[in-house]
Amino acid sequence: MGTVKKIWIKRFKRGPMDSVNEANLVTQQGIEGNADQGLNRQITIIEEEVWAGLMHQMDAELDPSTRRANVLISGLSLKDSRNKILKVGDSRILIKGETKPCERMDEALDGLQDLMRPEWRGGAYGRILEGGAIKVGDSVSWVEE
Repeated sequence: MGTVKKIWIKRFKRGPMDSVNEANLVTQQGIEGNADQGLNRQITIIEEEVWAGLMHQMDAELDPSTRRANVLISGLSLKDSRNKILKVGDSRILIKGETKPCERMDEALDGLQDLMRPEWRGGAYGRILEGGAIKVGDSVSWVEE
């Protein structure tokens, strides 16, 4: 079982990542107030342990918000989780795939994009199956089918 460590909302494309303690997930839409809505990429998630490992390898100390994901979790691996259902608080998210790192990662730290490519180090994205409020400190777990 894991834990929600941070939540960010992006108000507009390429906009800042606003840290919040709580967010509302809307079924089949996304995070209320977030720029990315609809389709399959309604929410993005990264792992605290993976980010810390990347920073250690790069000898850097960038804030995890640099990744531009919506949720930072700890204690649960996202690797190879396509088509699994993630329970966050009372919400359920269908993981649709791996979030591939973009050129913005190299803008933040040269070489970071390539280092993030293998083994789902860029995190995962998904679709909201069951919405509701999520907050920092909520538990995160895989739903057994």
